[in-house]
Amino acid sequence: MKRRLLALVFLAPISAALAQQPTFTPAEIRKIVGHGPWPPPATLDAGNRVSGKPDAIALGEILFFSTKLSGNGQLACATCHVPELGWSDGKKTPNGLSAVDRNTPGLLNIRLNRWFGWDGGSDSLMGSVIRPWLDTREMGVSPVHVAKALREDAALACRYRKIFGPLESDDAVVMANAAKAIAAFQETLATSRTPFDDFRDALAVGRADPSYPEAAKRGLKIFVGKGDCQLCHFGPAFTNGEFHDTGISQFIAPGKIDNGRFGGIKFLRESQFNRLGRFNDDATGANAVATRHVETTHRNWGEFKVPTLRNLEATVPYMHNGSLASLHDVVKHYSEVSPDRVHSDGEALIRPLRLSAQESDDLVAFLRTLSVAADNRPFQKRHDSRTCE
Repeated sequence: MKRRLLALVFLAPISAALAQQPTFTPAEIRKIVGHGPWPPPATLDAGNRVSGKPDAIALGEILFFSTKLSGNGQLACATCHVPELGWSDGKKTPNGLSAVDRNTPGLLNIRLNRWFGWDGGSDSLMGSVIRPWLDTREMGVSPVHVAKALREDAALACRYRKIFGPLESDDAVVMANAAKAIAAFQETLATSRTPFDDFRDALAVGRADPSYPEAAKRGLKIFVGKGDCQLCHFGPAFTNGEFHDTGISQFIAPGKIDNGRFGGIKFLRESQFNRLGRFNDDATGANAVATRHVETTHRNWGEFKVPTLRNLEATVPYMHNGSLASLHDVVKHYSEVSPDRVHSDGEALIRPLRLSAQESDDLVAFLRTLSVAADNRPFQKRHDSRTCE
């Protein structure tokens, strides 16, 4: 009898631990497996004729870190997109030539996007490079400024000619080509495999992954189950790439509102650098179909892009306005969000999750398995801006 009691005493903690280990239903497993495999195959951008070309990537890297393409000669793309901060800047909102209203998004895996920017105001990586150049709050330059910077720097001009031929007299063409080179560089920025990917791959073939934390498994079960987070954050990149109202305030300051996707579509349609214009290198025009048909609707007001969840530990703070300082704050927001603050146009995707403290911790534990520290090391520049290789 005494032995039996002792056995029960020792087995009790084990039984409690086993009871906390989640089991996934076949439907949940299908959802989890749908978040891979990772990494996805590399593809070229048909709209950018120098996509994937080493010489263009080299020039793009140099221009990304150069301050010559800013109005005051002190700012570079890398000023706000810092490699060791997930190619973001760690600030609520950045300062360029003046204050900017939106949080700086990270650049890792950006090649997988269809729309670019919190409001989708660009439909290509090239366009997303040009937009902050032209914005008087950010880098504040013109096509004339960019073209002049390239013409007057012998090494940059040499690299440009190797890729695009003689420097054109049309400054807008020179600007577009410089942006295409930076886009080719940005396409190379990608995240590594994570603990989640190892767990996902093991689950896909019916194997166990004992290294994956139990708390993360419980959080993953919430992510694909009770939370239904994959409705917006699905696929290998953990984003549908579209836009939603998440219940975050649209007010920037008294009397000033950020209209989100509504304004982004208007900006996109008016831009000479969109895929409908002369700078799109896809002669078929197939990559411009979405741009041709996208139109503003009332529900677009206050919608913002669904970001990827990969490497999100490095890109604090969160949301389009940088208003949430930690992953726990993000989970708390979705746990308590009021549906009355969200316009859904008949599509009720956002609802309060009503998570317990333990469930919140578990969901954060899962989200952290989508990051690895190696993705945020200081960037080792590979090309000398003073030479023409």
